[in-house]
Amino acid sequence: MALSTLTLVGTSAAETLTLYTSQPQSDAQQTVDAFMAAHPEIEVEWVRDGTTRLMTRLRSELAAGVSNPDVLLIADSTTMESLKRDGHLQPYQSPEREAYDSELFDPEGYYYGTKLITTGIVYNTGAEHQPSSWQDLLEPDYAGLVAMPSPLYSGAALIHMAAITDHPALGEAYYEGLRDNRVEAQSGNGGVFNAVAAGTKAYGIVVDFLPIREAAKGSPVEFVFPDEGVSAVTEPVAIMEGAENVEAAQKFVDFVLSEEGQELVSRQGYLPARDGVAPPEGFPARDTIELMPVDIGRTLEQEEALKARFSELFGG
Repeated sequence: MALSTLTLVGTSAAETLTLYTSQPQSDAQQTVDAFMAAHPEIEVEWVRDGTTRLMTRLRSELAAGVSNPDVLLIADSTTMESLKRDGHLQPYQSPEREAYDSELFDPEGYYYGTKLITTGIVYNTGAEHQPSSWQDLLEPDYAGLVAMPSPLYSGAALIHMAAITDHPALGEAYYEGLRDNRVEAQSGNGGVFNAVAAGTKAYGIVVDFLPIREAAKGSPVEFVFPDEGVSAVTEPVAIMEGAENVEAAQKFVDFVLSEEGQELVSRQGYLPARDGVAPPEGFPARDTIELMPVDIGRTLEQEEALKARFSELFGG
C-alpha cells in the first residue's frame, strides 16, 4: 500500500485533497500529476491499493468514525453503489456530464464512470479458430481450451457474469455451457492473459487493455469484441460524504471527466468514457463497440447469489 504526497514548493496556503484509488501505481501518478498541473493551488495526498483491500481499509476507518479520503477513484460501480446506499457518498452535478452517455454515471451524480474497461475474448494467434461470438466458446472445438477470471476475485468478472446472465441470447445457461465445455476458472484477468499468451490455453475471457496493449508489443494474441456485445467496468470517481475539501474534490471530478482528463485515459491505453475522445491505438471507435447493459443496483443485490452459483459450477 502506497501513500504519496505531492507538495507545492513556496506555497503556504495550498488546499489539500486526499484521494483513495485502485488505479495501477503508474496510472495513479500520471493522473495526480496531470491534475496538479491543471490545479497547482491544490496539494494531493493519495493512497492506492486493490479495490477489495482499499475498501476494507475505508470501511474500517468509517466504522471508527473517521473519513480520510475526499475523493475515490476505484475499479467498479458496484462498489460505489454499495457506498452510496450506505450513505458514504455525496452527489455532485458535474458540468462535464453532458459529454457522457447517461448509463455511464449515477443519475443523481453520486459517481461517474471515467473509462470503459470491457471484457471480451482473447485468442493465441497460433490457435486453430478465431472466435467472433460468446457462443463460439461453447463449441466442441473449444473444449478444455478456454480460461476465464473468477468473479470471486475480479470485480470485472462479476459484472461480466451479471451482464451475461441478463443477456436474452445467453442467460444463466451460458455459464452451465462453459462448465460443460471444461472452461478453466482462474483468479484474475492477468492469469488468464498470461495463459493465452504462453499458449497453455488457446482462448480466454479477459479485459481488453491487456491483450490490446501487449499485442502492440509483439505478444502472439488478438482481442475480439464479440458479436453479442461486451460488458464493461467504468472506474468511477466519487466524492465522500465526509470530504473535508469538497471544492477541491469537485475540481478533481471535473478534471478526470474533462476532455484533457480523458485524453490522458487514452494515452494510458484505456478506452475513454467521454464521447468524442479518440481511443488508443488498437481499439476500434467507441461507437462501434456494443455494450451489454448492466443493472448495477441489481448486480449489487445479486452479488452473493452470483458468486455462489459460480462456486457451484467451477469451485473456488
